Amino acid sequence: MASFEDADTEETVTCLRMTVYHPGQLESGIFQSINFGSRQKLPSSAVVNFGRNSKACLYTFQDKQVSRVQFSLQLFKKFDSSVLSFEIKNMSKKTSLIVDNRELGYLNKLDLPYKCMVRFGEFQFLMEKEDGESLDYFETQLVFSSISLLQENNWPSHTPIPEYGSYSSCSPQSSSPEEMDENESCTQGLG
Repeated sequence: MASFEDADTEETVTCLRMTVYHPGQLESGIFQSINFGSRQKLPSSAVVNFGRNSKACLYTFQDKQVSRVQFSLQLFKKFDSSVLSFEIKNMSKKTSLIVDNRELGYLNKLDLPYKCMVRFGEFQFLMEKEDGESLDYFETQLVFSSISLLQENNWPSHTPIPEYGSYSSCSPQSSSPEEMDENESCTQGLG
């Protein structure tokens, strides 16, 4: 009988947990080919593609607005660190990728922070990294959200709001910030 001390300890694996949301997800079947909740174990060298093409992408979206390959994720290790990181790269020529509030054009890439919001079109991804020890493997996990991640997590919109109140982009001649009800339109007061 092997003792407890002699048993092999299993290495923990870095995991990127991605919570996804799209406003039309229930009616359109956008996520029908995704197995939510289960972890996908991949070799460290794997590039994880997201897009419409099921032959090129691990995660496919049934939506004509999505590029064949929309974006990719790849694991890497920085020179001065033992921690594994992910980089995200925009693979779409027609749609920018927004990582937090940074816009990535075609072929631009960025190191993912531990927690960030990634958006393109009406898709929202809350990405959260859990560190692990293994250098041979990593895991990905997609989780379904029935409500907007921007609202649920109080994430800022793409346009920053000044520190002292909100402003209206509709009235450039005004010297002081104005508050506008979300139901008001830009045409009110112009005339």
